[in-house]
Amino acid sequence: MSEQIAPVEPDPPRSGVRWRRFAVTLGTVVAGAAGMVVLTAQGVLGAQFAISGMPFTVTADKLTGTGFEQFATLDQMIPDSPNQGDTGGQVLVIVSAIDKAELTNLCQSINLGGVYLKITAGGDGKPVTARTLVVDGDEVAGNASFRNINVGQDASTLDQVPGVKGNPGVFAQQADTVTITNLRQNNYATTAAVFNLPNLRMAFTSDGC
Repeated sequence: MSEQIAPVEPDPPRSGVRWRRFAVTLGTVVAGAAGMVVLTAQGVLGAQFAISGMPFTVTADKLTGTGFEQFATLDQMIPDSPNQGDTGGQVLVIVSAIDKAELTNLCQSINLGGVYLKITAGGDGKPVTARTLVVDGDEVAGNASFRNINVGQDASTLDQVPGVKGNPGVFAQQADTVTITNLRQNNYATTAAVFNLPNLRMAFTSDGC
């Protein structure tokens, strides 16, 4: 995915976007940050809970989705969280929402300090499936392609994922479909209406995803 976040041709070169840099350029996000700490009447934001503030890595060989939305917001930790550092307990994130998603060879890991908690699923020809999948993260990388994409849409007018919208005046994009290969994300929260994980395995390991 390039900095311009535009549709790409088949078999594009691998690229990445660091969402912290991207979101800081969105003047409407920074100017209205205080108003995006909580859910608003304009729609449901990604994290419907206080986040721990500990990021986790998600990878997948391939993600395919029908109904795609993306916009910036702030996630909130509990008061005086030990993980807040110099953030004040707020993390600027990109909300990526997909109405119907499939992920092949999913891996999720979190560094617990010398040991990782790793989850794998979706191998052996049985992909992970999800409905109303909403991910809050600050970095995503991979080879991305979209169908019928709108870039620069007002986040309060998004309609690809029922019940998921951003705040008025916030930069957003949406598309009919999305495909990302060699996906890698740095996330803070995930929610889903339905999440099916065939061949699930969870274990403590010496390495992450």
